[in-house]
Amino acid sequence: MFNGMERVRQGSSTLRPSEKKVAQYIIENPKEILSMPIARLASITSVSEATIIRMCRSLQIKGFRELKLSISASINEDIVANDRYEDISAGASLAEIIKFVSNNNCRSIKSTLPLIDENEFSNAIKLLDSARKIIVIGVGASAIVALDFEQKCRRINKWCEALTDSHTQLTSAVHLDSKDVVVAISYSGKTKEIIDTVNIAKQKQASIISLTGYGFNTVQKLSNINLYASPLENSIRSAATASRIAQLNIIDILFTGLASLNFEQSVDFLDKTRDVIQSR
Repeated sequence: MFNGMERVRQGSSTLRPSEKKVAQYIIENPKEILSMPIARLASITSVSEATIIRMCRSLQIKGFRELKLSISASINEDIVANDRYEDISAGASLAEIIKFVSNNNCRSIKSTLPLIDENEFSNAIKLLDSARKIIVIGVGASAIVALDFEQKCRRINKWCEALTDSHTQLTSAVHLDSKDVVVAISYSGKTKEIIDTVNIAKQKQASIISLTGYGFNTVQKLSNINLYASPLENSIRSAATASRIAQLNIIDILFTGLASLNFEQSVDFLDKTRDVIQSR
């Protein structure tokens, strides 16, 4: 069972105002929800029962019953809403910096786990395996993640190119076709350069895999397969550090899954690339 509290917490910012009222009540009163009929929740939050069902579906939860079960699971796992990222402060000691940076990175991966849909990952890995070309696009901090996937794919002799410049992304998208796959990385899901490139790639019939923060966004809507990383950062001073760690974890899962489909061949390629590097 997935962690319902994480889905509500992370997806609440993208909900409609009436749905957001319900989400906020759930965040503040998770234990009360477990024994509460949907009619009671609708009355307390002054919304219709249909609004609660829409909120569940917006969060990719089948219905109110599954929502309560998933919240119960998250409470039993002792993963609560108070788990928040620490931010850098003036005069912090090195010991404090080591502690909160490490904790933030761990929390980022931990909070991403409930967002992982095994079926979506399986479909993404199969799509990548059958692709003629893999184009990974990202700008800013997402470009670092894109380059990491390119490097990993090269190790197992899989055609992959990371494009981090908007003009290169656009000109490359023009030459794609239905045999190609674009992995679009955007924390916000609203990056104009990424959206422009994805639109062109779709026109050329390429498949799109998105890697964004959880919740509705433009890149997600344009994609065939949607993967999510935790979007819990709450300060500009944190930059994209924790979200980048979560995205890199997703990339590692994709790469490992891709390599495991052709295990013996992948091991052989990895050995050859390691040997040639060590020989230098």
